[in-house]
Amino acid sequence: MSGNIRLLSDTLAAAKAEGRAALIAYLPAGFPTVDGGIEAIKAAFDGGADIVEVGLPHSDPVLDGPVIQTADDIALRGGVKIADVMRTVREAHAATGKPVLVMTYWNPIDRYGVERFTAELAEAGGAGCILPDLPVQEAGLWREHAEKHGLATVFVVAPSSKDARLAEITKVGTGFVYAASLMGVTGTRASVGAQAQELVERTRATTDTPVCVGLGVSNAQQAAEVARFADGVIVGSAFVKGMLDAPDDAAGVEAVRVLAGELAKGVRGEA
Repeated sequence: MSGNIRLLSDTLAAAKAEGRAALIAYLPAGFPTVDGGIEAIKAAFDGGADIVEVGLPHSDPVLDGPVIQTADDIALRGGVKIADVMRTVREAHAATGKPVLVMTYWNPIDRYGVERFTAELAEAGGAGCILPDLPVQEAGLWREHAEKHGLATVFVVAPSSKDARLAEITKVGTGFVYAASLMGVTGTRASVGAQAQELVERTRATTDTPVCVGLGVSNAQQAAEVARFADGVIVGSAFVKGMLDAPDDAAGVEAVRVLAGELAKGVRGEA
């Protein structure tokens, strides 16, 4: 069974052909429950997201801010397993036909088994994986199996990345490049800043692969700002915060749908 890297690439290309950035939503699996998480992802797509990243909850999410850490903790206390992450990918993709990736730290994959993980993710219809803490020079085994199963390997670059390092990363990454807009952990911020645009320009100088920006985008105005220079706008904490603040699970799902709609207008310059 081959994964959906082609669907991911085609989706990004279609957004570019429309003269806009793609909207990429992040939501953790198992939050607030496995079923609730699947409904939230469907709502994100329904609201206007082009792509969704499914977070694999981790007990020590070093790159994630307090909002996503809280959601991860709820999911882990609910007993979420990798099998639930695969089910989330499968059901979200089957219901929408849209590209779904997994964002995860390396340790859970390493423990689970790279071949097993990639085979199951491809079978579930997954488009690939974002691996924020896997160094490129140690990614050979993952890349081998990801390529075999038709999965994208998305690496993260940061403002601190030197030009030579950017070239090293973009040479082997596939699907898109995840550009972290600023140093630090995930979370909503008052402004995304000029660092992001400079990083996109430096990254583009090394590759034709789309460059998508995450960390800090929380509203339509910020999405519009980033969409002017990036191929994709990634939003996570704002979706999760909307669910955490909601009075019940149904209201949380609706909050995701509404925010996705607002952000979709932002990336289209309609906000």
